[in-house]
Amino acid sequence: MKIPENLKFTHDHEWVRVEDGMAVVGITDFAQGELGDVVFVEIETEGETLSQGDIFGTVEAVKTVSDLFMPLSGEVVEVNEALAANPELVNKDPYGEGWMIKVKIADPAELSDLLSAEDYQKMLES
Repeated sequence: MKIPENLKFTHDHEWVRVEDGMAVVGITDFAQGELGDVVFVEIETEGETLSQGDIFGTVEAVKTVSDLFMPLSGEVVEVNEALAANPELVNKDPYGEGWMIKVKIADPAELSDLLSAEDYQKMLES
């Protein structure tokens, strides 16, 4: 299982990569492994401003449906359109082509609420 050092993580297994004041968000390798084969990703919050912890969409796998939670407050400015036709990208490349949304960060201080790769690893082990 991969846990990239350059990302931040939530207790709900979302990851965040900050690029020029924007947050790219997806679910972790651990999360996709627990879900199993992802068959559908539903995100209808593009253009909406959401608070940290709000639900921004759902991911449906063979085993279950799981809510997706905003790791940071901000406006959802882009949804990964490739996931509509290829939801399996979440399984194949969760930290790359399987990204889910891009968020214009409202409060950069919220980044301090997120887990480092090391802290996320410790959480998984406990």
